[in-house]
Amino acid sequence: MIAIVDYGVGNLFSLSSSLKALGLEAEITCDAQRLRSADRIILPGVGAFGDAKAKLDATGLVPVLLEEAEKKPFLGICLGMQLLFDRSTEYGDHAGLGLVPGRVVDLREDLADKTLKVPHMGWNSLQIVKDDPLFKYFKDGEYVYYVHSFYAKDCMESTLGTSAYGNVAVTGVVRSGRVYGTQFHPEKSGDAGLRLLKAFAEL
Repeated sequence: MIAIVDYGVGNLFSLSSSLKALGLEAEITCDAQRLRSADRIILPGVGAFGDAKAKLDATGLVPVLLEEAEKKPFLGICLGMQLLFDRSTEYGDHAGLGLVPGRVVDLREDLADKTLKVPHMGWNSLQIVKDDPLFKYFKDGEYVYYVHSFYAKDCMESTLGTSAYGNVAVTGVVRSGRVYGTQFHPEKSGDAGLRLLKAFAEL
């Protein structure tokens, strides 16, 4: 069973539907015991980092998630990926879960072309920079769907894939141990995204 963490932020229905379309057992839960008994965990998220982290802290699930991330495949999606990092500078300075070394910063700070729209929204090709079992069914250069204004940096050691937006190599996929993150939404990325989720379910 794949447990999708319900902490009040995230498009849980489309993610759950995508997993079920693949024939996978998925459960949306905020129950610590269900997370412990799951084979895999997905941490979704949309919105602002500080607010999401506060909501996650309020559930009391953070110690459980940190513990389980050492034992089983764990995937953060979009803001859920950003929460995996050490810190974020989104509307202040906020501590993350510290599961992936690096920090989350405003995309606008690093864009040379200030006419490029932020949020970075829409389809972009993903360049694989390190091969990984997550890419078992995925080809280099396939298109995935992004919606974000902040991105992860200082994390090259953990970076598996990037997408070019202007002069910025946006961190698209990361891995640290059993912990993975995608800045884009696999559940909104058509067949390519479904194939990534299928590979995650087989890790």
